[in-house]
Order: sequence, then C-alpha cells, then structure tokens
Amino acid sequence: MSHDNTIDPRIKRGVLLHLIFTITVLVLLMLFGVLMLMNQGDIINLEWEMFYKLMSVHGIGMVGIATVGGIAIMYYFTSKYLKLSPKVLMRHFYMTVTAYAGILIAVFVFDYSDAWTFLYPLPSTSAEQGGMIGVVLFLSSVLLFGVSCLLVHMHIGRHIILKYGGLHNGLGWNVIFGKDELGPPTAVVASTMVSIVNVTAIISGGIAIILALINIATGYHSDPLLIKHLTYAFGHVFANATIYMGVIAVYEILSRAANRPWKSNKVFLIFWNLSTILTLTVYTHHLFMDFAVPSWMLIGGQILSHMNGLPVLVVTAYGALMIAYKAKMKWDIATTFIFISMFGWVAGAIPALIDATIVINQVMHNTKWVPGHFHMYMGIGIMAMIIGFIYYFSKYEGRQSENRFDRVTLISYVAFFIGLVGTFLYSGSISVPRRWAEHMPEWILSSQMGAVFGGLIFITTALIFIRFISKLKHLFKYSNVNLSKVK
Repeated sequence: MSHDNTIDPRIKRGVLLHLIFTITVLVLLMLFGVLMLMNQGDIINLEWEMFYKLMSVHGIGMVGIATVGGIAIMYYFTSKYLKLSPKVLMRHFYMTVTAYAGILIAVFVFDYSDAWTFLYPLPSTSAEQGGMIGVVLFLSSVLLFGVSCLLVHMHIGRHIILKYGGLHNGLGWNVIFGKDELGPPTAVVASTMVSIVNVTAIISGGIAIILALINIATGYHSDPLLIKHLTYAFGHVFANATIYMGVIAVYEILSRAANRPWKSNKVFLIFWNLSTILTLTVYTHHLFMDFAVPSWMLIGGQILSHMNGLPVLVVTAYGALMIAYKAKMKWDIATTFIFISMFGWVAGAIPALIDATIVINQVMHNTKWVPGHFHMYMGIGIMAMIIGFIYYFSKYEGRQSENRFDRVTLISYVAFFIGLVGTFLYSGSISVPRRWAEHMPEWILSSQMGAVFGGLIFITTALIFIRFISKLKHLFKYSNVNLSKVK
C-alpha cells in the first residue's frame, strides 16, 4: 500500500482538503434532500419557503460538490504527468469554501429560493419582492465558484499546451491525424476535454450572471431567450463535466489494480474528441418546451443528445471490462466502487436518452423522471467514483486497511440508491411533478418510499464520512507536509 511518490505532497494535502469538504457537504445536502422527500410524503410539514430554500441549496450544492470532488481526482492524477501548482489547488479550495458560505447565507439568512437556474428576469423580480441582498449574494457566490474552477482549468490547460504543444495534441490529434501510435496518458486526455468544455461553460454562465446583476442594478433588459441559452449551456455542460473528471479515477485506479496500462489509442482518442464536441452542443434538450427556439435547433438537440453519452461511455465501459478480463485484479472497496460507477453511468444515461426525445420530453420533463435520471447518474456514477477515490486515497496515501464494515456500506449505498432512483422514475411515469413542495394524496406513497431510501442513503454515507474523518490524523501524518504551509 505504498503511496505515490510522483505527486507533490502539497498537492496531496490540497486533494485531502477537497475530499474532506466534499464528503462533509455531501452528507449535509443529502439530509436536505431527505427533508424535501419527507415533506412531499406528508411525513413532516415544512413551510413552502423552507422547502424551496432546501431545493435551491441541494440542487446547486450537489453539482458543485461533484465538481469539487472531480477536481480533486483530476488534479491528483494529472499532476503525475504535468507540473501543476499546489497554490492553484489551494486557491480553488479557499474560493470554494467562501462561495458555499455565501450561498448558504444568501438562502438561509436573506431568503433566496429561486433554485440554481436563476432564469432571467426572475432574479430582479426576487430582488423586488424578497430583497436585493440575497439574490446578489447568491449570484455573486455562484460566480465566485465558477471563477475558482475556471482558474483550475486554465492552469491545467496551460500546462497541457506547454508539454504537448497545444490542446489539440492533448486530445491526441498527433495520433488521429499523424503517425504516432499512442497519445498522452488517459488522465491528460480527459483533463484536456474537461478544460475545453468547462472553460466554455463557465464563461457562458458568467455572462448570464453578470447580465442578471446588471439588470438588478440598473434595470437594463437583455434578451431572455439568449440568457436562458447561456444559463443552460453553462448548467448542462458543467454538470456533465463532473463525470469526465471522475472517469480519470476509473482509468488510473483500475489499471493499477489490474497491473495493465489503459492505452490512449486512436479509437479511444477519436471518441474523446467526439465527446468534446457533443458535450458543448446538446444543452438544447433543456429547451424542448420553448416554442421560440428554432425547430432545427431542437431537432438537432435530440439527435446530438442521443449521440452524446455514447463515445466516452462505450470506450470507458468496454475498456473497464477488458482491463478486468482475466486479470489478477486486486479487488477492494475502491476498485469495486469505481467498477460499479460504470453501471451507474450507463443506467443513468438510459432515462436521460428517453427524456431527450422531444415527444416524450413534452410529457415527462417536468416530472420526477428527470431527478430519477440525475440521481442515478450522480449518485452511482460520479459520486461512486469520488467515494471510490476517497477509499483509494485513504488506502494508498493514509495506509488505512479495510474491514467488513466497509463492504457492508458499499452494498448498502448501491442498493439504497437504486431504490431511491426507482421511486423517482416510478413517480415520473405517473406524472408526479418535480419541484412541488406538496403532493396530492395519490402521489404521497412514492415520496414516502423515496424518503425511506433517502434516509438509508444518508445514514450509509454518514458512516462513510465518519470512517474517513476518524482517520484524518493518519492521513495528514503520511502526507509529510505541515498543513499550515500548504498555500
């Protein structure tokens, strides 16, 4: 269980702080999700204002925390191949903590409750009704978090350009169009793709937020449809990029466990290039109900959405099977979580593809079908990757051993999450609306079942959190760096 000597100890410390923050906030946001389900199931009675406050924090917080965990994975493994700065990682950590504090204050102190979408001109309307401070603080905090991520991606992109001669070579164009047989390491390929799409997404979201702030301050009006495009271009791409950061753990951890290299051959690189293009173009499936959007754009959105998840998903899932096939795999909690995340990714994509079909979307998009897809994709997809990485990091950097308790939590986490997703998808199939604080009597049972599964997931994840936090002194000990010197 030797630790990786190729990674700067200061980066390991920064990664550890990111993981602590990720698992801590994850448990808190899971509690918020359970409270919402209990309210919809008529188990407790929340004021509707509190319900939408919880929904606002849960929604944007979960995507954000998946990004924080994804950046920890990406920075840790990519720093084996690039000379990344620990200061950039720590700057991201401090800005992230500040941004989350701002979001919580905006919501619970100054009563912001407009959800993550902050669709123009809703922010100005909320400012008029509920006060300007909450809206401005929320939008500014989201912008701060976006800038913190932007700096990380630009830093990684810069080092890819310096080492490989351009982002195009980071995506293996020297292999696809040249004579080289293998491209950069898989971690670098994935980091290149994420840097390209997330820089684009964050700039789009930043423009939307700045225009909303200008509208609040001056009354200047922008085109609402344009801002909606910018908002969903940001939200969809940013959320999807989490899985592409997390998949780096799949490449690195499974190849180490099998003692087989995961090669970036021509097919692998072509599929990653396709995903780079498709990820940037498919957000229009969020606009299928907007009659003002040109038909060609909506039809194109459906076609591209059906294509989007397949390239990287196929080469990664197939590659994972081939890596494990007839290999003397060192199966542990980390590798099992990582392997199961492939199932979560594939299974979560199926209801997403169904919803990305226009005739179905017209009926299903505003139901609980959508959170069903998203919880599968996030819970047993990217979050399974992050939790798997937490176990990997604890084992190889903190020299922690595993026990039967860890195996029980793994099985419980996956089983309970499948149960939760099942209640969401069933609710969607009977047209239970999402985002409603109160449900009609015939909808209550599925929400009650969801609350039960959600509560069990919360308990299981809290146990994982306790197990991880209880060994922090051990983890810091083997990092060999004074925490006060990590800046």
